[in-house]
Amino acid sequence: MKFSAGREAILAPLQAVIGVVERRQTMPILANVLIAGRGDELSITATDLEVELVAKAKVSLQQGGEITVPGRKLLDIVRALPEQANVTVSVEGEKAVVKSGKSRFTLTTLPASDFPTIEDIRAQQSLSVSQAALKRLLDKTHFSMAQQDVRYYLNGMLVEIAEKVLRTVATDGHRLAYCETELEDGSGGAQQVIVPRKGVLELQRLLGTEGSVELAIGTNHVRAHIGDIRFTSKLIDGRFPEYGRVIPANPPRQVRADRDVLRSALQRAAILSNEKYRGIRLAVKANALVLQSHNPEQEEAEEELEVAYDGEEVEIGFNVNYLLDALAAVDGNEVQLGLTDANNSCLVTAPSVASSKYVVMPMRL
Repeated sequence: MKFSAGREAILAPLQAVIGVVERRQTMPILANVLIAGRGDELSITATDLEVELVAKAKVSLQQGGEITVPGRKLLDIVRALPEQANVTVSVEGEKAVVKSGKSRFTLTTLPASDFPTIEDIRAQQSLSVSQAALKRLLDKTHFSMAQQDVRYYLNGMLVEIAEKVLRTVATDGHRLAYCETELEDGSGGAQQVIVPRKGVLELQRLLGTEGSVELAIGTNHVRAHIGDIRFTSKLIDGRFPEYGRVIPANPPRQVRADRDVLRSALQRAAILSNEKYRGIRLAVKANALVLQSHNPEQEEAEEELEVAYDGEEVEIGFNVNYLLDALAAVDGNEVQLGLTDANNSCLVTAPSVASSKYVVMPMRL
């Protein structure tokens, strides 16, 4: 196998796929990328057995073939070459030789036949959605995914297709984020899948704001075509909680506040909250919201701000980080907090925006 191309033509696909190449691998071949040349096209594949990324590039191919080489080393070499440099890669015996100008690098290789790839995902459903819309769904909900929870189905994001709606839901058991967008074409059936955390974060990194994404959903995998990049992720086999029961329907106490003013006040009050539990007390009274925090060193913070509220007084405790994450995701300048009582969750929304909702469970202080 032998090909040559400009530095940038090789650098772009390598950077696109390198995110799934782990530094510490149980299988040595997973530290490598699969390079395959056919016609005038080069495909570079990386996988960690959960997520697979394939990126394509146009090159001058002198000899076709397939080989695997250490991914991060190849990326570091190409990245370190001068801009606009010409790069030639050839396979000589069991080594890959990278040449550019008077530079020469010899890398070890492993057989392409040993590299695990996902070919057919047996798609049950396909749909097209704009990159901007899908990116918004992931951006608005990803922070609520659990990390290494024993309830493995929480370590990912629910992607649900229903009629003409695509929605994403994430929860770690203490908070929940929900966002949806309308599809231009009906999808042809309802389906729920759970995409693992690593897959969500990689897809989020790949998505831009221009163009569309072709999504294909199979029984065990989800696949997305984004320009010259093909993303495939395994799905989590499990049953996602019934999120509809968690979202309060009509909380009786509605507090409206300026989003930035509330965020700033929470950030200041959080400074003196307990570093481990991050608890903060919200006391709501007529047209005022009082935030209180304290820590084991007997230090206290109190913030009072004007809000639109005319109901009964209520006090309720929350993890301040969860509230701040929800406020960061809400659209618009105004935010609405839907409260029931000290034992029930808070619904964070933007007034008159039904497409995204955030639920934060209370905590005892």
